[in-house]
Amino acid sequence: MAPLTHDEKVAAFKAATRSLINWYGNELAEGVTDARLEELLKQALGIFGGSGGPDQISLAFQGAGLKIWASWETVNNVTDKPIFQGKATIKMAREVYDIPDPSNGQMRLL
Repeated sequence: MAPLTHDEKVAAFKAATRSLINWYGNELAEGVTDARLEELLKQALGIFGGSGGPDQISLAFQGAGLKIWASWETVNNVTDKPIFQGKATIKMAREVYDIPDPSNGQMRLL
């Protein structure tokens, strides 16, 4: 199978982290530090989860290490490399959900 496109990776990320905004949306809208975002992502990803089915991207995710695996084939979280892990997961959360970082002194561009 071909590697996932950027849009497919974004869709997989949103599917794996869908509870993040539902549970912590108000806090995230105000802005959180990377350390706090890491805590919230760990809660949203949980101990271990996943999903998949016909004509769907196969997902696996875990809060420990902020790991998200995705593939059009069945994901093997032991042998497959995560598409997001650690700081890359935090960075993607900021990008996808437009989460400001109050510790960043740079003014946001509108």
